[in-house]
Amino acid sequence: MYNCKSKIATEFIDDQEVLDTLAFAQQNKSNRELIDSLIERARDCKGLTHREAAVLLECDLEDENEKMMSLAKEIKQKLYGNRIVMFAPLYLSNYCINGCVYCPYHFKNKNISRKKLSQEDIAREVTALQDMGHKRLALETGEDPVNNPIEYVLESIKTIYSIKHKNGAIRRVNVNIAATTVENYRKLKDAGIGTYILFQETYNKKAYEELHPTGPKKDYAYHTEAMDRAMEGGIDDVGVGVLFGLNMYRYDFVGLLMHAEHLEAAMGVGPHTISVPRIRPADDIDPENFSNAISDDIFAKIVTVLRIAVPYTGMIVSTRESQKTRERVLELGISQVSGASSTSVGGYYEKEAEDDNSAQFDVNDSRTLDEVVNWLLTLGYIPSFCTACYREGRTGDRFMSLVKTGQIANCCQPNALMTLKEYLEDYASADTKAKGETVIANEIPRITNEKVRKIAIEHLTELNDGKRDFRF
Repeated sequence: MYNCKSKIATEFIDDQEVLDTLAFAQQNKSNRELIDSLIERARDCKGLTHREAAVLLECDLEDENEKMMSLAKEIKQKLYGNRIVMFAPLYLSNYCINGCVYCPYHFKNKNISRKKLSQEDIAREVTALQDMGHKRLALETGEDPVNNPIEYVLESIKTIYSIKHKNGAIRRVNVNIAATTVENYRKLKDAGIGTYILFQETYNKKAYEELHPTGPKKDYAYHTEAMDRAMEGGIDDVGVGVLFGLNMYRYDFVGLLMHAEHLEAAMGVGPHTISVPRIRPADDIDPENFSNAISDDIFAKIVTVLRIAVPYTGMIVSTRESQKTRERVLELGISQVSGASSTSVGGYYEKEAEDDNSAQFDVNDSRTLDEVVNWLLTLGYIPSFCTACYREGRTGDRFMSLVKTGQIANCCQPNALMTLKEYLEDYASADTKAKGETVIANEIPRITNEKVRKIAIEHLTELNDGKRDFRF
């Protein structure tokens, strides 16, 4: 039986509720009165239920779909402005004992080069990332209690935070590792992580078990309930997501929103971020083996309806997607993007060779960070390297309350501009710097709080003089 407050995976992601929701959406895909009412109600930025959102996703009325895209753009601008947060993944190890059929890390793959970074290797990787200008990392590793125990992850986080190179520093490490215990989540919290990220891959229990035939990840309940344990361990910023293309996208779309509703109902705060990756080629993996691939148009609509349904949740798109696709979904709801990503273990310090097959998946957007920043500036966005909320304790329900009242803009806008200024001074090409300075000059008057605007101007001047790391 469906119960969003339950701590049991099969109750808060109830299969029959998903199927009933999909049937309801199918029945109402041309119900103009209902669709119009949902779009109008969503304008208050309070979101929609999974069933209401499913109706919008299924809608086949072209004019209503246009209204949805327009509304998603309005919500994105109202809550996030034109700020786009930048990050990069850091792969520590591709040793893994799971048998996931869609991932080249699976233990039966004898072709992939198995690698694990030493702490010295990590220091070199972090230095290379700092030399690009990155301040925020997403730490990734396969599941292997012998090669990648929690102690290795914790030591790696400590190493990452310890590296200070020129003006570089990694100010926040988000962590994407396998589902673990409350005790281990407490250890990650104590290590100073930002967001704990774990993709569900698919919420369909039957499909999940078929896709994960062996290894600890095959336990659907343990994996699906991981966010509850993370929050019980003190991590109040969690990031969810599915891998579109593994299962029917409508089912996973509904499951994703049901998971968000569960976290809100049972834990007091919904997910900090939602990721929307699509399956990509990799060693030993051919996306054509998965028959549920989604088109660019469907992908854009998923982003659109998610932004309407969960307006206060950050949305992430990675370099899995092409420049063209990323540009399309940025205005529809995406608030975070990766740049200059390597999905290989050790791929930053030494560019991976042609025959290196240690990557988790192929990258579709291979531009440098400076090229990505330049592109965002050209499109009118503010590339932000801000990590202030984590460091100031504005996480979980405290962050959400500030977003919902609009007060977060007094922090986000100046912090984005100051961290962009740092990037321009320390790392940018001449053309990127010129574009960035123009954007900063145009955006300063848009800081509505006079006191905040005055302090931001003072700090921007100090950044010119070599000082660093100001934040509101």
